[in-house]
Amino acid sequence: MIRVLLVDDQHLIRAGVRMLCDAQPDIEVVGEADNGREAIALAARLVPDVVVMDLRMPGVDGITATSRILADRPATRVLVLTTFGDDDHLYPALTAGACGFLLKDAPPADLLDGVRRAAAGDSPFSQEVLQRLVQRAVHARAAAPRLAPGLTTREQDVLNLIAEGLSNTEIADRLHIGVTTVKTHITSLMTKTNSPNRVRLALFAHGA
Repeated sequence: MIRVLLVDDQHLIRAGVRMLCDAQPDIEVVGEADNGREAIALAARLVPDVVVMDLRMPGVDGITATSRILADRPATRVLVLTTFGDDDHLYPALTAGACGFLLKDAPPADLLDGVRRAAAGDSPFSQEVLQRLVQRAVHARAAAPRLAPGLTTREQDVLNLIAEGLSNTEIADRLHIGVTTVKTHITSLMTKTNSPNRVRLALFAHGA
């Protein structure tokens, strides 16, 4: 069962997301918060697997709340759900440690998939946001993945496939290894490159 904390200052949004989640056999909404300060307190008390986080809220905003929650419990996965997909919101959220970034106009199935992928260690992104990230990185480094010193050959292979936007399962299929092995390589890559999530790994691969 995936334990989810919903954080949004709009009651209607929270109610809609809760209704979606409550209809799933593998997702349980354990709490709701309408501001960042309350989210920090509830995350510490309820220990959710995934926090679905809005960014613009009164008082403590979602970016600050994300940073505080992950500082206290790094294993928590924070999935941003916002109306604002511009770089001024995207990059601060990633820097704070968010594992994924979905827009509120995404189909309901994408949100549920995002929660499951976040809980599984993947980084779900709205397609338009992901395309912009990749295009920006490609333009910054003429599309050539960085050959990073200190990586094993297999870690370099995994890094290059992350840069292509492949999921853990797709990487495992491509390299003919287990998903658990892929996750082990990604953990090592994050440590060696000082990257908090796989999107930062993709940007690192392209030198952004």
